[in-house]
Amino acid sequence: MAAKATRHKDVEVALDAIVESYAGADEINNLESAALPNKRAVIDAFNHLKPVIYMGFYSTRSLNRDNLRYAISERLYPAYEILVEQIDRALTYEERLGRPPVARDPGWSEDVVLRLINALPALRRTLNRDVLAAQEGDPAAQSIEEVVFSYPAIEAITAYRLAHVLYREKVPMIPRIICEYAHSKTGIDIHPGAQIGERFFIDHGTGVVIGETCVIGNNVKLYQSVTLGALSLRGAERAALGSHKRHPTIEDDVTIYSGATILGGNTVIGKGSIIGGNVWLAHSVPPNSKIIYEARNRDS
Repeated sequence: MAAKATRHKDVEVALDAIVESYAGADEINNLESAALPNKRAVIDAFNHLKPVIYMGFYSTRSLNRDNLRYAISERLYPAYEILVEQIDRALTYEERLGRPPVARDPGWSEDVVLRLINALPALRRTLNRDVLAAQEGDPAAQSIEEVVFSYPAIEAITAYRLAHVLYREKVPMIPRIICEYAHSKTGIDIHPGAQIGERFFIDHGTGVVIGETCVIGNNVKLYQSVTLGALSLRGAERAALGSHKRHPTIEDDVTIYSGATILGGNTVIGKGSIIGGNVWLAHSVPPNSKIIYEARNRDS
């Protein structure tokens, strides 16, 4: 008993030291974070919206035209309520940080979520094309059902396409939470600000990185560990770049094989090009190029 009491006292001493550490000026000492959006709630909203898009795959009951509307409403209304509250919290937190105010009408959060909901039919059509691109682009795919249920790219692309709508609306924080949740599940890191065309397919997927200002055309296929990133800048260079384009443009019908790294806002990969595995590129290539072992060739 004496030893247990001693250990309890030691824990109390450590607890006092932890509390005291919050008296400093460290950025992570912020005690106002209770006003932040709730990450679990945002993820819950996403997990309500995903079945709305793929209801036939996620429903636990038989569906038909008579009960479809009700089944969708069971998911849609909770998603609406959660997102409105979480967007309000994100806006409140932005104001507390003293960031430049953005003119928004009363009820803006409700309007944004309603616009997202109205965008769902078009998103479903776009995601249907992504799923078809996966099935057609992977000989191992046995069915549409297999692609929807088991391909990590579909999880990541679904999260991205939903989050991108909110990103375009200038919703703070929420789009990143959605995309980072998919990143944690799939290993595929797509920034919600990227602009990605139709019939997009990521085969295998683990380790793929797509930066915020990346522009990707239609019918593009990436393999695992591809990076579409920015050149590393520091200090004045980084400040001068600001919010300008930092990530590459990938035109239509491009295939990029595993391990390739393509960097820079002025880098354009021309339509119909093939970029080989482990290639490193920081310059543009014309349409219909075939680039293999670029780093080695440039050194020789």
